[in-house]
Amino acid sequence: MYKILLIDDEIRMQEVVTDFFMAKGVSVICASDGLEGIEKLKTIKFDLVLLDIMMPKLDGFETCEWIRNKNEVPIIFITAKVDENNQLTGYKLGADDYVTKPFSLSVLYAKCISLIKRDKRLVVDEILRVGKIQMDCKKGRVWNGEGEVLLAPIEFNLLRYLLQNKNQVLTREQILTKIWGYDYEGNDRVLDNHIKKLRKALGKEGKYIRTIIKMGYRLEE
Repeated sequence: MYKILLIDDEIRMQEVVTDFFMAKGVSVICASDGLEGIEKLKTIKFDLVLLDIMMPKLDGFETCEWIRNKNEVPIIFITAKVDENNQLTGYKLGADDYVTKPFSLSVLYAKCISLIKRDKRLVVDEILRVGKIQMDCKKGRVWNGEGEVLLAPIEFNLLRYLLQNKNQVLTREQILTKIWGYDYEGNDRVLDNHIKKLRKALGKEGKYIRTIIKMGYRLEE
């Protein structure tokens, strides 16, 4: 059974999400603020975190930053803040997806399960290489010739998609659809930000990720 941590100070939100997910066979543990959520993360292994932004004691952005410094668990923001800058801030801090209130419980559930499965590398079982970059898809590990590279789930999936299609131009639309899903409503800046983070994480080997102006990206060997 998958286990999800819901950090949200709205009791009603906790109740409806918990009831819906539990009926689907997914365990949900709730926390009413960032500090409480962090304490639970210290002792319990979760498959995914659902995180609100506006909370007492420690807001969602601060909580996300703490989680990402300690843990690579997938994070989805659920919030009423629809401003683009807030969304970009969330992605920059390491969030994997962003759902605005009000939302469909069925869509939220589908996003969670999809992200959990991608994070657990349930599909691909192979070694991928370009230059000194080596990815063990089954074990979820990446090396760049100098040592192991720790990647957040989005960056890992992004690199895997580029490796699987090396020397091919992938349009922004193709990448957004593959990594974020068909119902993604954000913009290209989110993808560009994750590419930037991926290049930085790969160090010198980040040079293999080429920007194709007005089109997208290519992992060029």
